Amino acid sequence: MKKTNLIINILFGVAIVVLFVLYFTKVNKRGDVKGTEGSAASTEQFTAAWVNMDTLMNSYDMYFDMKKELEESGRKKEADLNAKSRSFEKEAYDFQDKVQKGLLTRSEAQQLQTNLAAKEQQLYQLRDEMRMQLAEEEQVKLRLIHNSIVEYLKEYNADKGYHLILSNTFGGPLLYGNPANDITKEVIEGLNKKYAETKKK
Repeated sequence: MKKTNLIINILFGVAIVVLFVLYFTKVNKRGDVKGTEGSAASTEQFTAAWVNMDTLMNSYDMYFDMKKELEESGRKKEADLNAKSRSFEKEAYDFQDKVQKGLLTRSEAQQLQTNLAAKEQQLYQLRDEMRMQLAEEEQVKLRLIHNSIVEYLKEYNADKGYHLILSNTFGGPLLYGNPANDITKEVIEGLNKKYAETKKK
């Protein structure tokens, strides 16, 4: 959970910086233009709101669904790896048993030992591949969640007209946000409603 929050914090931090740069660049360009348009831009009141991301993630249905999918994928991969590991252990035990009982020639024993070493290496490789697959799945799901939040906020802000919507998390870049500008509850309700509609489709 901490790793997930850290990744989301970083993504939102980058998004906030980009939005700041874009906004103030546009303001400066408008200010350089003489006439009514420039004066209107300079007197425009700046508005911002913020969302508590910890609260949002703890209440966002899409996050929990994707978390379950990831856990299920992890369980399946682990079960598959465990089954292959048990099969390998049985082969290794049978090999040792035959060697101790003298049921194999030296060449047969060497060949079986070589085969077992190759299978053991394949198991290590499979384990590493599964870990990489899970990490990749997690990244994709986090990006899907992040994208769904950003896309919803674009729709939400079409009526609200905020210049910035900030992310507030423990240890994040936003140290204080006026409670009057906290839109977390509205965003959670809207996100879950939109996600429920998407699931029906």
